[in-house]
Amino acid sequence: MALPDIFTTTVSEGIIDRINTLTPETRAQWGKMNVAQMLAHCCVSYEYVYEPEKYKKPAGLMKLMLKLMVKPMVVNEAPYKHNGRTAPDFVIADTRDFAREQRRLIDYIRRAQKDGAPVFEGKESHSFGKLNVTEWNNMFYKHLDHHLRQFGA
Repeated sequence: MALPDIFTTTVSEGIIDRINTLTPETRAQWGKMNVAQMLAHCCVSYEYVYEPEKYKKPAGLMKLMLKLMVKPMVVNEAPYKHNGRTAPDFVIADTRDFAREQRRLIDYIRRAQKDGAPVFEGKESHSFGKLNVTEWNNMFYKHLDHHLRQFGA
């Protein structure tokens, strides 16, 4: 079954509505992050697209391993398992401002939706090489959905 299309206004605004139900006091149902850290964590996928200079791209053997082993799990339609491992760039251990991270994530979601699916067709990802629009959609949507479910949204 195909995942909802994050590039449509209906789906992206539905995700944003879920984000807007969160408060600084919202507690996780699993995992170690607090809600502000989770929002910052979710921004990383979009930072890879819109602020790539912030992160060093994997190269050589590491890039090959990511493409062969991690990419299939990230871009498929199967939900993530609870408490899975994450890449170092996605580990948010410091204190974050809830309102700032919430605003940043919403802005990124709207930006990607406005850019639209055609911009993402064949676009190079930070870690996995070129992805088709379905792979981008799955990566964005299921990551957001996973963490919103983590916080009961």
